[in-house]
Amino acid sequence: MSDSSPVPPAVPVLDVWCELQCPDCRSALDDLRALRARYGERLELRLRHFPLEKHKHAFAAAQAAEEAVEQGQGWPYVEAVLGRVEELDRKGEPFLVEVARELGLDAEEFDTALIDGRHILIVDADQAEGKAIGVTGTPTYVIGGERLDGGKSQEGLRERVEEIADRLLAEREREGRGREG
Repeated sequence: MSDSSPVPPAVPVLDVWCELQCPDCRSALDDLRALRARYGERLELRLRHFPLEKHKHAFAAAQAAEEAVEQGQGWPYVEAVLGRVEELDRKGEPFLVEVARELGLDAEEFDTALIDGRHILIVDADQAEGKAIGVTGTPTYVIGGERLDGGKSQEGLRERVEEIADRLLAEREREGRGREG
């Protein structure tokens, strides 16, 4: 007989609702790097797409990020594009392919993915889920069931994420010890 209760993830998950043409998301990069440095494998950072209509290349950029994930370079690609938001504003889709080439990814495959729309469903699903849980802008973080809106201000957000992650990790540790006894 199997227990049908959902199995909690092995590590806490931080969903990062992001948009690659968003200057506020670029500002959040330092926090994301610091969180990765602090937690490493003990915290899963998941990129979630929430392209905003006011940014005309955001939807294509989200698809390109998914292609980068498929090619094993999701976060490096996201960081490279976010670090050059103004170029994305100016150049559009050719810039997305250019960044892929610079990172040594299969740029032709990026170009094809943007044309054939193979990642549209993932981006649409993320956006729909984001709307359903109340995401209205980017960046927005969700960890331990709590939504933190970084679109208004980044102030204190990393500290709040760390508090929640530390609490979740401590709870997992206690649960692990409880099962052993």
